[in-house]
Amino acid sequence: MSQVVVDISVSLDGYVTGPNAGPGNGLGDNGEALHRWVFEGTDEDRAALDRSFERTGAVVQGRRLFDVIDAPDGWNEEMGYGATRDSERRPPIFVVTHEPPATTRLGDRFSFVTDLTEAIDLARKAAGDKDVVVMGGGEICHAVLAAGLADVLLLHVAPVVLGDGTRLYPASAGPRVDLELTSAVSTPQAQHLTYAVRKSS
Repeated sequence: MSQVVVDISVSLDGYVTGPNAGPGNGLGDNGEALHRWVFEGTDEDRAALDRSFERTGAVVQGRRLFDVIDAPDGWNEEMGYGATRDSERRPPIFVVTHEPPATTRLGDRFSFVTDLTEAIDLARKAAGDKDVVVMGGGEICHAVLAAGLADVLLLHVAPVVLGDGTRLYPASAGPRVDLELTSAVSTPQAQHLTYAVRKSS
């Protein structure tokens, strides 16, 4: 059954990038440690990444992440989805934004939606029996959780305290989200923690 999965790497102190993140500096200053499990990880890390790719039928992301991806040093036509170079893996991507860009470097791989719930609904239809993966950035991941739209929270917790950057959880008060741990995989580069989101009755 299709699920909405918030899937993101995060530091021990809750940051999904270092400071000054943006086009040309996607993970922020010294934020590379967050994704070391992707590029320098173990077979278990690679298996976690492969599982994510295999289950993904559609992707939802925020505009800031799109601007990083669409920048000249971002994704290219040979790159499929995320860190993979498999050009066949190109799930449709729905970008939540107040204003769609006039042009995009990567063509029709992206659709732009101004409403979060609508983006999730469109992604569900596009995903079929696969999952909708919310891949970032931190603001959109938290918004999906706070709105009660997520079924699963998958955190890849990197062994680093960044001290500053883009927060996954805002400093201001937000709604409570109850979780149930369903899987935990520990490697030297990350703790891969899967939680089911408990829905309110």
